Amino acid sequence: MVARPRRNICHPPPPAVTVSRPIQQTVTNFAEFTGTTESIEFVEIRARVKGFLEKVNFEPGADVNEGDLLFVIDSKPFQAQLDKAEANLASRNAELSLAEYDFKRVERLHEENNAAEYELIQARSGWGKAKAAVQAAKAAVDESQLNLGYTRIQAPISGRLSRSFVDAGNLVGAGEYTLLTTIVKDDPIYAYFNASEQKLLEFLESHPEKRSRIAPQQREPLHLGLANETGYPHEGQVDWADNRVDANTGTIRIRGVFPNPDHVLLPGLFARIRAPKSIQENALLIADRALGADQGGRFVLVVDEQNVVDKRYVEIGSVENGMRIIVKGLAPDERVIVKGVQRARDGAKVNPTLLNPQPSPSPIAEKNQSEIESPE
Repeated sequence: MVARPRRNICHPPPPAVTVSRPIQQTVTNFAEFTGTTESIEFVEIRARVKGFLEKVNFEPGADVNEGDLLFVIDSKPFQAQLDKAEANLASRNAELSLAEYDFKRVERLHEENNAAEYELIQARSGWGKAKAAVQAAKAAVDESQLNLGYTRIQAPISGRLSRSFVDAGNLVGAGEYTLLTTIVKDDPIYAYFNASEQKLLEFLESHPEKRSRIAPQQREPLHLGLANETGYPHEGQVDWADNRVDANTGTIRIRGVFPNPDHVLLPGLFARIRAPKSIQENALLIADRALGADQGGRFVLVVDEQNVVDKRYVEIGSVENGMRIIVKGLAPDERVIVKGVQRARDGAKVNPTLLNPQPSPSPIAEKNQSEIESPE
């Protein structure tokens, strides 16, 4: 039997990876919410009198100022009603003058014992009826003037118009207050969101000075981003918080207000909202791309002193300038694989190259803590 020569088995070298130690710096912890934007003022313009729409005095989507003329309803029937009411008032005033003269005449005769008591009472009653008729006629004039004024519909607020829902020539106000158009004022603009009961209790626990009042006394900052925007480019502040927690949903309603001079934030948009809640000193941060995920949760690959990979499950926080805050599961002096994660395997050796990233400053963390606390 011929012996075969022994082959030399060549093991591949350990894969090259780039590792980095966590950055320690002061960061701001944020609470993130989802909400919707709403206009700070919204008005439905409706026809308050029945008539034919004579004129539409604006372009769809135009900006208007308070008091601008928007619609004109045919005023001729209402002018005729006003003329009739004024004529009736003049007639009632004449009747009042006659009734007053008659009462004073009968009163003088009664004092001279030349008129019966019944005649005096009858004259006084006639004078009272004439005064009441004058008051009713004045009310009819006021009503007619009011209805005539409703034929010229003006903008009650400044804002942006929708389109005209009714064209000129149509009958409006017949049996209902016909909706003609709407006006929204969206600078500034509101953003409403709900905070869970758990986050509210966490906030009150960390801020005992606010336990006596849920609604914020100071205007804590908020940051908002739309669905197609990166990050939270719009800055605003908390404007209002509800006075109770909804027992059905376990949430509390909060409102923020945001400047909107370019009208990018339209009412009704979905919004991502971030509220700074506290400052954390010596927080550990790693590159967000170093994190992996499986059924066990989020993890990082740590390289020990023997250059062996250890799969470490961690508890993560928010993202700070592209760096992920690690709340639990990692020590400051440990080396985390940030490049070449796909080549590394748990329990296998690697050839690490140390990278020392520079910490990025957090502008919010430099502010006073009392200026950034926000209810969740």
